[in-house]
Amino acid sequence: MHHTSDILLMLFVVFVAAQAGAEVAQRLKLPAVVGEITAGCLVGPSVLGWVQINEPLEVLAEIGAVLLLFSVGLETRAGDLRRVGKSATLVGVIGVVVPFVLGALWAAQSGFPMSKAMFVAAAFVATSAGITARVLHDLGALGRIESRVILGAAVIDDILAMLLLGVVTALQAGGGVDVTRLVLVLLQAIGFVVVITLVGTRIMRTRSALLDLPINPLSPLTLSLALCLGLAASASRIGLAAIIGAFLAGMVLAEARHRNALERQVQPLMAFLVPFFFVTTGAQVNLSALGSWAALGTVAIVTLLAVISKLIGCGLGALSLGMKPALIVGIGMVPRGEVGIIVASLGKQAGIFPATTYSIIIAMSLLTSVIAPPLLKSLLARTPVSGSVALEESADVSHLLTVEETGHSHPVSTAQRSDASS
Repeated sequence: MHHTSDILLMLFVVFVAAQAGAEVAQRLKLPAVVGEITAGCLVGPSVLGWVQINEPLEVLAEIGAVLLLFSVGLETRAGDLRRVGKSATLVGVIGVVVPFVLGALWAAQSGFPMSKAMFVAAAFVATSAGITARVLHDLGALGRIESRVILGAAVIDDILAMLLLGVVTALQAGGGVDVTRLVLVLLQAIGFVVVITLVGTRIMRTRSALLDLPINPLSPLTLSLALCLGLAASASRIGLAAIIGAFLAGMVLAEARHRNALERQVQPLMAFLVPFFFVTTGAQVNLSALGSWAALGTVAIVTLLAVISKLIGCGLGALSLGMKPALIVGIGMVPRGEVGIIVASLGKQAGIFPATTYSIIIAMSLLTSVIAPPLLKSLLARTPVSGSVALEESADVSHLLTVEETGHSHPVSTAQRSDASS
């Protein structure tokens, strides 16, 4: 019983800290996610020590990230991503190559052997879809072409990051790289994404009545959550991030006639669970390992490299959209978040990173997650949709409207308006 009360008290502290941090951030005209991550740093082991990272908190954080990407998927139609497929592919590929090369060069210059330098570089590669998606969602900007490119590129980014991590992990073992196995894993991941996107959306478009099984009054929601968890687990099984499976589940259900009802019903669940993800991300930084000027200088250099590499790589990939949209895409792909943290944790467990290097990579992951949201918000506010490249032949996302009858204070796409009226 005492153990249960301790867990509940910890969850209470995390949840209240998230709400307080989000409120302060919004009063300072910053996205709520910035306040939630900062709150995590404050209540975590490095400052106040009120919260220790443990299994219950990690599980809630993972479920929060899964729900967040599921919600984003509900607002993302597969057809919209296909229209930006070329741009998303270029952003995903170049946005992996440039950060990996710059990260490896920095690590090699810092004295790491090449195999370990490549492991360090892997932390520079992947984008945290969860953090960018939260900002885009909060701003009601998911209907913009830049958002579609970012979300599409994040899926490609995750597949390539998984492959790179497989390569560098094999190099640590000293056994070389099993090319056949890596190709098989890559094909498996691509096949998973393609099949769910193409087959799943087609089935849901014509068979959405399957969600109306007479199980209970909330059958569409409960069955949709089952699909979300099932695809998240499947993605994790084949080496992808679980949030990619959740995002794909949302995309499939975006084709159902229940789409708008599901969006409304999932909001209370997100309001409770998503803050655990961002507070936990902030609580994992060890500030004591960054107590010297040399360490802080290294953090600044690494963070600058992480930002510039994504801006160059992803910006180049999105240049066909125009300079401002390309800059928005580049900034949107900057956060490393939980992805960089996962790679850093693997490096620490394998004995590759000393405590200082581990903390530097964690700090870089968190700083990129805090820097990007306000920059993204500012750029989106100063770049009207009419100044962006419209989705080809797509009137449903060519401009944004405020729909008073939905009860939301943020803009929503005209696609959502048409769904609400049907």
